[in-house]
Amino acid sequence: MKIIVNLDVMLAKRKMSVTELSEAVGITMANISILKTGKAKAIRFSTLEKICEVLECKPGDILDIE
Repeated sequence: MKIIVNLDVMLAKRKMSVTELSEAVGITMANISILKTGKAKAIRFSTLEKICEVLECKPGDILDIE
């Protein structure tokens, strides 16, 4: 099984840029990009919580399994 990151989909739905998300969450654009492309090996729950808070979604809206 493979975990799929749908961060780009949520950003599009919220009409938010990577830069805006980066500033709102407090992590670098490079790290957001790594998450968005699915190249991340891990994510802290605190970071996931902040992303969900900013995007007004649940973790399941961002993460999926294939």
